[in-house]
Amino acid sequence: MGVAHHASYVPWLEMARTELLRQSEITYAQLEQAGVFLVVTKLELRYRRPIRYDDLIEIRTRVVGGSRFKIRHEYELHLVERLGTTPDPNDPGVPADGVCSTGSSELACVDRTGRPSP
Repeated sequence: MGVAHHASYVPWLEMARTELLRQSEITYAQLEQAGVFLVVTKLELRYRRPIRYDDLIEIRTRVVGGSRFKIRHEYELHLVERLGTTPDPNDPGVPADGVCSTGSSELACVDRTGRPSP
């Protein structure tokens, strides 16, 4: 079929969250050294158009809410290049707005024992 398996998207979202955190000059390693761990409690994905092997995508990630104990993210997976060229807008496999998939996640902040931690 030449398309990325649906399970491939989950690590991509994790990498996008990691990069968003890094832009704040914080790393997951620093959080863990401080005794704060982020665990996924909810994950949703909507597949609008397939992402094919060798497609170049951009994942736009943002924090959209949360509380002292939770963080909620939203994601948009945009098609940037298909087979090394700009995607053809006349191709039915290419979304008009460039968004192939959308998603959201909720992460709980826990301590080393797994208890909620702000």
